[in-house]
Amino acid sequence: MALPSPNLDDRRFQQLVDEAKRYVQQSCPEWTDHNVSDPGVTLIETFAHMVDQLVYRLNRVPEKNYLAFLDLLGVRLFPPTAAQTDVTFWLSAPQRETVLVPAGAEVATEAAETAEPVVFATTDVLPIVPSSLTWLVTRTAGGEHADRTADLSEGKDVPCFQAAPVPGDATLFGLSAAVPRCAVVLRLDSSVEGVGVDPRQPPLVWEAWDGQEWVACETDRDTTGGLNRSGEVVLHVPGGHTASAVAGHRAGWLRCRVVEPAPGQPFYSESPTVREAEVFTVGGTTSVEHAEVETDVPIGESAGVPGQRFALPTAPVLIDGEPVVVRVATVDSWEDWTVVPDFGASGPGDRHVVLDAADGVLMFPPAVREPDGTLRRYGAVPAKGAAIRMPRYRTGGGRAGNVARHAISVLRSSVPYVAEVVNREAATGGVDAETVDEAKTRVPNQLRVQERAVTAADHEMIARQAVPSLARVRCLPTSGGARVLVVPDAVADDHPEGGDRLRFEQLVPSDEVLSAVARHLDERRLLGARLVVEPPRYQGITVVARLVAPETRAAEVRAEALAALYRYLNPLRGGIHGTGWEFGRPVQFGEVFAVLQRVADVSLVSEVRMFPANPLTGERGAPVERLEVAPNALVFSHQHQVAVSAP
Repeated sequence: MALPSPNLDDRRFQQLVDEAKRYVQQSCPEWTDHNVSDPGVTLIETFAHMVDQLVYRLNRVPEKNYLAFLDLLGVRLFPPTAAQTDVTFWLSAPQRETVLVPAGAEVATEAAETAEPVVFATTDVLPIVPSSLTWLVTRTAGGEHADRTADLSEGKDVPCFQAAPVPGDATLFGLSAAVPRCAVVLRLDSSVEGVGVDPRQPPLVWEAWDGQEWVACETDRDTTGGLNRSGEVVLHVPGGHTASAVAGHRAGWLRCRVVEPAPGQPFYSESPTVREAEVFTVGGTTSVEHAEVETDVPIGESAGVPGQRFALPTAPVLIDGEPVVVRVATVDSWEDWTVVPDFGASGPGDRHVVLDAADGVLMFPPAVREPDGTLRRYGAVPAKGAAIRMPRYRTGGGRAGNVARHAISVLRSSVPYVAEVVNREAATGGVDAETVDEAKTRVPNQLRVQERAVTAADHEMIARQAVPSLARVRCLPTSGGARVLVVPDAVADDHPEGGDRLRFEQLVPSDEVLSAVARHLDERRLLGARLVVEPPRYQGITVVARLVAPETRAAEVRAEALAALYRYLNPLRGGIHGTGWEFGRPVQFGEVFAVLQRVADVSLVSEVRMFPANPLTGERGAPVERLEVAPNALVFSHQHQVAVSAP
């Protein structure tokens, strides 16, 4: 059992007042008016209130000692982390010269009546490079190239693929320059219609050449219906796009390639054609983070003694990016001092400094007197009068930066020719700074683990330390090792009908997250233990229900019922306790019925049916009374349907 904390004085205000009155009665029996209106009683209550405050402070001594012991152990509060996302800067019109979006350009969400705007800043320079079409080349699946540039300039109908298209056929567009991270528009004029494909789902993929391989481009808008009619295609070119030679022509190459159709997907019966083609750049995409960058910050002057401490002008300091460097002035230049976790391994000449990121405090090496009287230095000491500064550090961060997609829409910095900005995906990764109570919960577990992954709980705690922004972590023991399932945090999109509606791709961790967790655990796993870090499986579920409610409230009841289903059957914030659906827990018919019955103004739940669904294809299975979920799986809501009728 835990050691009980002693209550050094358990007396309260009323007890102190009663005790004082008893003493007055013993020492001054002639005073008999003990009503609250008596001035003497007023004085007694005043002093009792003061003593009650002293008792409260006295009883906090054990907590203060506990925190002091944690400080002796070297425990530091975790600083916040900054949310990040990609933001697209759209130009007001195509430009002839390169438009530069500088590093540190600020964008923000719209201000609300009850909330301040959330400000983000670009992390690097974004050049929006102008482009035009210089070459048009077709390529068969067998690898034969044909230059169609002259035919295009003469206004001829150029077939994009072979007469009978096959997977692997492609049309290559040579741009006047490489356009990494830019958004380009391909405006096409076609004379062939009805070539057999479904315009909403053509068997095509757009790609860009990065010097090594073809990389898929994200398509923002395609009004050509798979090259089936005149229209535009907006492509977001990946960052590795580079100019290279294809078919004897050097250009920045993009291509449209025919892919193998999915089962039941219509395919081309003949090749589409292109009569006119035009390419121009309309924007660019770069990373932004919810943080402010402080540059060339003066910290103070050294007193030339060990153990100096300096407070930074702004705190906390974000340490989830490039390493923080401290510079100390010398006679003719500046010396870089390295930030280390502690001084335990520092020698007398090491230029080391410890940063308390949460409080924004710099600590220089101390000197400790040994039992034999000698003085041991745990690092070098800056010379007396030496100026100390930090060339660059980041501050800010927190969960406030986890905004939904399309929430960032305000350009705070002046960038010429930029008309609007938008984040096409939600910002993720923002975590608040650790509180004292959270540290008091974490430290006992951390001391027990001792940086060793032995039990399932050890693996989960170490994984969370590796990537604090993870929403869920679950370790499943396997034969000879462990399988660690990680779920990233996600922000639901704004939906007209409300509800915590997540998209499936939001729940898939990135390769960087998986690598960070695997690397952190690999250093601490048992020798010979096999380790697998992966996302969980997701068991899709579709609920179809019929409700009875007043006709005047039908629309509101339907929206509230859908919101309740998406909220309850949620892998991150659903379940009984609202902390996320439990791994491997089945979905019972009765609990779904109860969720709908609790919706306001629902007089009758006339029908409920549950269907297993594939969250990728949308394929729905047969109705079930109990939806089984595998031990390594979570529930995912997929297109619930609710109908409301009048009684």
